[in-house]
Amino acid sequence: MSEKRDYYEILSVERTSTVEEVRKAYKREALKHHPDRNPGDASSESKFRACNEAYQVLSDEEKRKIYDQFGHAGLEGGGGFEAAGDVFAHMQDLFSEMFSGGGFGGGGQRRQARGGDLRMQARLTLREAAFGVKREVAVRAPVRCDDCNGTGAKAGTKPETCGHCRGSGHVSNARGFVMFTTPCPKCHGQGVVIKHACKGCEGRGAVEKARKVVVAFPAGIDAGQRLRVPGQGMPGPQGAPSGDLYVEIDVEEDPRFERDGADLVTRFHVSFADAAIGAKVRVPALGDAETEEAQPTVALKIPAGTQSGSVFTIKSQGIPRLDGRGRGSLIGLVQVDVPTSLSERAKKLVQELDAELKGAAVLEPETARVAAAK
Repeated sequence: MSEKRDYYEILSVERTSTVEEVRKAYKREALKHHPDRNPGDASSESKFRACNEAYQVLSDEEKRKIYDQFGHAGLEGGGGFEAAGDVFAHMQDLFSEMFSGGGFGGGGQRRQARGGDLRMQARLTLREAAFGVKREVAVRAPVRCDDCNGTGAKAGTKPETCGHCRGSGHVSNARGFVMFTTPCPKCHGQGVVIKHACKGCEGRGAVEKARKVVVAFPAGIDAGQRLRVPGQGMPGPQGAPSGDLYVEIDVEEDPRFERDGADLVTRFHVSFADAAIGAKVRVPALGDAETEEAQPTVALKIPAGTQSGSVFTIKSQGIPRLDGRGRGSLIGLVQVDVPTSLSERAKKLVQELDAELKGAAVLEPETARVAAAK
């Protein structure tokens, strides 16, 4: 008889591994060597059995202590392994995440089905996204039939328990020594059959209607984000809970602002004189829904010598944060306006200014032309 392999080696785990780490390793190795994935491969079947044996020991605190101290010899005789039913119980827990149908075996209670989810898109203005808004959105989708209250059965009757699966919604089949479950072919996984269908919905339990749902868009929401409205999706079968409505957010472009998270970026113009000597100016701002001004502004003092392209940050004038922790900033980019046409007097004043800035004497226009000619 060949010597047994080390259980830790079989599952590729360390001796210090936690039970959860052992469990994950078992799922990985058992799935890799599963007979259904390796049909006709005796080596894989042997490895699969070894994985089960290793997991039974390493997932049990007492057995693991005995194995760590005495090895395989400590488990021989009275320490044996669990009965086949317990092995299947382990596997039902571990593989229920991997295979549909509710797990292994047929004795469990069927989970009640839930209605499907609906998705739609809502377009908001920048102000609505910034300060929040409640809005009715139109949804055209199936709703629970009033005639049968969603059961699909004719008034005065009710769905009957499926005799093929006994109401579990699934049937089990043995493959080797592993039990697999699939949805019941007679009731399609519902656990009930309808002998007398409702005329209003033809047994579906739902009819398509247009309805309106009030959606509360929170302050600070942004494009690309999604809201979940519980219970406003597709109705569940046979009176089961409805699914959810998911609303995808789109935000219209605003001609005055660019959004950067919770910050707003805007461009504002100042005159050459204001930029040179400094001034108080008004910068475009985003007013809330109660603001009476069509295009509100906020005051900003710019210093003398402000250059075109300068950036000013005004705190707490941006977008409210979704977590309620205040607002972002308003970031203003300066554009200094240079006049494109000047009167004769304006030209003279600019020349005088230029000369003053250069520290040179101011020449009369005639004298300047003579000097230029020389």
